Amino acid sequence: MSDLDTVFNDTWPDDHRSGIVAVVGRPNVGKSTLINAILGQKIAIVTPKPQTTQRQQLGIYTVEHGQILFLDTPGLHTPHHKLGEFMVSVAEDALRDSDIILWVLDVSQAPEKADILLAERIRSLSGDTPVMLVLNKVDLLTEENREALVAAHQSLIPHEEAFLLSALNNADVDKLISNILERLPEGPRYYPADQISEVNMRFMAAEAVREKVMLNTEQEIPHTIAVEIESFKERSDNMTYISAVIYVERDSQKGIIIGKGGSMIKRIGSEARQEIAAAMGTKVFLDLRVKVLKNWRSDEKLMRRLGYRLPKNE
Repeated sequence: MSDLDTVFNDTWPDDHRSGIVAVVGRPNVGKSTLINAILGQKIAIVTPKPQTTQRQQLGIYTVEHGQILFLDTPGLHTPHHKLGEFMVSVAEDALRDSDIILWVLDVSQAPEKADILLAERIRSLSGDTPVMLVLNKVDLLTEENREALVAAHQSLIPHEEAFLLSALNNADVDKLISNILERLPEGPRYYPADQISEVNMRFMAAEAVREKVMLNTEQEIPHTIAVEIESFKERSDNMTYISAVIYVERDSQKGIIIGKGGSMIKRIGSEARQEIAAAMGTKVFLDLRVKVLKNWRSDEKLMRRLGYRLPKNE
């Protein structure tokens, strides 16, 4: 038995399988939607806008004979600032450290040059790690384009298996899970069977606010915001007080988030509060403020202050 037994008093069968699955892909192909569908619960925010996921998140899927640790990575892209460099480095580290690489592709669109470049990057970083393809958004295919688009995506990279599914509709996810478990090595259960994520409620609350900002504001806003939880207090068994600051890079962005007469910040707060309350099972008082933090995405010191775990310079 592993020393982990003494940590959470759990047991597992001798043929138990476990390992890390890095979920990678271009921005906005459905990585977070897929992980939420697998876990049956929302742990990662989802918006139609690219680069929604900024940090690596862990999703824990446990059955009697196995435990899969899904790493939801930021979308691989060409970075234009320190935040972008951080996001790409997180995704690349996941490729190097995983037992399986799960490459999620939008099969409803023909592969682009960026997909070819990503295939090259995966090959250069993966070593002997098996690659499995998830051809997502299969529900958007037609009889006329289905065969050609599927073949085009499968030819991008040598792979163990390719799965056609719709993460949004939760279709054929069970088949994907069973195939992943068959390919993982025998190993212990690293987390209790009822745990589905390692994120705490403060992080979840900050992400809920960030998601609602992204869904409600103009195109220029989403990638320039960060959310910091200043206060998180349980005032009673049925009331949690949360104070959060939304940081932007310019005064004009602050005005957009606040909105005319405070209408936008009220809408963001109302939607985020409802989601946080549902996750926590208590009433929530959410106090939101907006501050300008110029060029925070290009300032390593400010990024560390906001919780991004950048490597320290030697």
